[in-house]
Parts: sequence; C-alpha cells; structure tokens
Amino acid sequence: MIKPIDKKRMRNKRHLRVRRRITGTSDKPRMTIFKSEKHIYAQIIDDTKGHTIVSASTVEKELKEKLTKTWDQNAAYEVGRLIAKRAKEKGINNIVFDRSGYKYHGKVKALAEAAREEGLKF
Repeated sequence: MIKPIDKKRMRNKRHLRVRRRITGTSDKPRMTIFKSEKHIYAQIIDDTKGHTIVSASTVEKELKEKLTKTWDQNAAYEVGRLIAKRAKEKGINNIVFDRSGYKYHGKVKALAEAAREEGLKF
C-alpha cells in the first residue's frame, strides 16, 4: 500500500536538510520564516549564541490593525518590511535567508522582496 504524501513532513525534511548547511553568525545572522494557516512569522537569529535578535509577525497588534487578512501576500509583505526596519535599527544589513523548506513563491517571495526593498542584503 502506498502512503499518501504528508506535506508538512516533507517540508520538515527539506528544512532539516537545508539547516545542516545554513547557519547564522553574529556578522551575518539567519532570517527564518514560518507560515501557519492564519499567520506569518519571521525571525532573525544568531545561531552562534542561539538568540533571536529581531522578530516580526502578523500576530502583533501593530500589524494586525493595518491588515484586513493576516494570511495573504500583503500580510507577508508587511512582515518583511517590518522585520527589515527592526533589523536596520539593530545595525543588521546582511543576512542569510532560510525559507524553512517552503517554496520560494507567493508569501515567501513577498516577504523576501519586501525585506530587500527595505535594504537587507541576502
């Protein structure tokens, strides 16, 4: 009997495979994303210390009030802009982008392009 494809498990396998190679340093921290059904989260992490430097998500009151939907591409774009602004305030210009096993299109692409427009380099 053939087992059905479990998308979450396959994404997690891709994420773990990529994470073996991608690490963030204090000079070039790692920006990772997570998508749930209703929200989008982004973090900039220094893997050498194991600390989250900056984070942004659609759960925050600041963004929730601006958005009509918290799960679409516009929401992802706003999260990308917000995390880039916060990173700039902390003096972070260069990052490593970890898309967490998600395909680079739609919400992931919108978040990444917004962060680039705000001045983050990856």
